[in-house]
Amino acid sequence: MPADLNGWKGSGDNSQNKFEPPKFEPPKFIKNGGSTGLIIGAVLLLFIFLFKPWVIINEGEVGILSTTGKFSQKPLLPGLHFYVPVVQKVIVVDTKVHMISYKRNPEIGTMPDRYGTIKVYPAINVLDARGLPITVELSVSYKLNPRQAAYVVKTYGLNWEDKIINPIVRDVVRNVIGKYPAEELPMKRNEIAAQIENQIREELAKIPNQPIIFESFQLRDIILPENIKRQIERVQIAKQEAERAKYEVLRAKQEAEKKAAIARGIAEAKKIEAQGKADAMLIEANAQAKANMIIGKSLSTELLKLKQIEVQGKFNEALKNNPNAKIFLTPGGVVPNLWMNVQDEKKAISKGQ
Repeated sequence: MPADLNGWKGSGDNSQNKFEPPKFEPPKFIKNGGSTGLIIGAVLLLFIFLFKPWVIINEGEVGILSTTGKFSQKPLLPGLHFYVPVVQKVIVVDTKVHMISYKRNPEIGTMPDRYGTIKVYPAINVLDARGLPITVELSVSYKLNPRQAAYVVKTYGLNWEDKIINPIVRDVVRNVIGKYPAEELPMKRNEIAAQIENQIREELAKIPNQPIIFESFQLRDIILPENIKRQIERVQIAKQEAERAKYEVLRAKQEAEKKAAIARGIAEAKKIEAQGKADAMLIEANAQAKANMIIGKSLSTELLKLKQIEVQGKFNEALKNNPNAKIFLTPGGVVPNLWMNVQDEKKAISKGQ
């Protein structure tokens, strides 16, 4: 009995029918030795996921392609890049702004940020112009020149900051601070900070190929010895007292000058007043003299004789009315100027008795 379409074989008795699954026929390329290609494909996939022959460069980073130990001068910019494992490798270098902070007492547990762009170093100990110990706290900001990343890693290694930035900063700080005595450091803080920043820029500019881009510098603190601090405090107190005394002297001088000015003003006013009165009297006297001169010039001999005749006539009339009257004449024959009634004089005497 032939097999039906469902894979059952009839034997005359339906209860004794047995199930036979269909036979799987492998593809022809496997029958012909194609298993080798499948194995190769699997190995390739395993190789790709195991070695990951690609790299993703993020913003703020560049990649350095190394082929059998030789660096490519052209950096790999942000993006996806493929390379050949074992033969090649890619070194990712950070080009963001980095900072080194020099602190006297770093906090416990102080660590660089998650990007590794902040480092904390001990404060810089230097000697002033007289050999006194000074401690300086500061911070510097910088970044790697992306175009020179391969040169920096090839020349200085991945710890290039400790070989370039740190030595330059410490040497410059020691050279600048060493020129000043400790007492002058607080007063010349801005001048010192400017010198340190300029010299750091100059030293970095001397490095071939300009591998580092200098960003900023901050002079945070200058820690002086205790005896120098006390001495500076005493000097400052003395200066304040001197300034106060100078102010008091100046104030007293101003008060004296003010009083003297008031006195001079009063004296000047009196002088002007007296001068005015004197000038008025002089003007009046001059006017009276001029008037007398004019009157004197107007008197002539004929006019005086005429006046004498007029007065003599008045006396004659008076004598007619009062024969007992006495007449007094001025010497030189001038016009008489006084007459007296004798009767009136007698009456006055009798009344007095």
